[in-house]
Amino acid sequence: MAVDAVLLESPTMRATVAGRVEALDRVGALSVLPDDVHVTTEGVAAYFGVAPTVIKGVVFDHRQELTANGYRVVSGAELGYFKQLSGTQSRARSLALFTRRAVLNVAMLLRDSETARRVRCHLLDAEERSRRADPVGRAVTERPQPPEGSLDAAVARVAERVVRDVVGTAVVPLLTALAVEVGRSGSKLDALADRVDRLERLVLDDDERTVARRRRRLLAAIDAGAGQEELDALLG
Repeated sequence: MAVDAVLLESPTMRATVAGRVEALDRVGALSVLPDDVHVTTEGVAAYFGVAPTVIKGVVFDHRQELTANGYRVVSGAELGYFKQLSGTQSRARSLALFTRRAVLNVAMLLRDSETARRVRCHLLDAEERSRRADPVGRAVTERPQPPEGSLDAAVARVAERVVRDVVGTAVVPLLTALAVEVGRSGSKLDALADRVDRLERLVLDDDERTVARRRRRLLAAIDAGAGQEELDALLG
């Protein structure tokens, strides 16, 4: 399989390099409309050296992806407004427009074009240079996911399952038990505080009762004509 085939087959890889529109100018001259932004279907076909019907076929197969990268069709009042702003002369009732990003997207989808292949190769070379210039990024990319069906993939699945089992059978129950114990400790502390409050109330009640009894004895002694020594003894 050719090296550039990764872009033909992988939407994820295409999205990774979708912003490198400078690759178009380095491979060939792209004829844009007077607004210097958009390219017609015919302009895209001329750039890649294919018939316009080939470009229309790519659009038909990948319209959603191309639309996400700037492809659109204008008609009616919008077409008239676009003609005035861009200086485009066209009698067509609708006009398909590609941004540079959409043209680059076509390059990553078009199989039977040498120009498209050269653009893809340039994109991959630029991506590789970027990785070499970014040690962190390179370190990440040098750890690809193991191929599906390989021993490494099987080991990775087992390891992931073991981690989930450990978390589910040990860590989660431990955290749950800890939360329960904390709740119990809180309840115990609340109960202890309540007992202290009740004890304080009992002590205060006992003091109040003692004072009342002493007052009654003192009043009774006064009424009985007790002497000073007897009164002092009651007060002490």
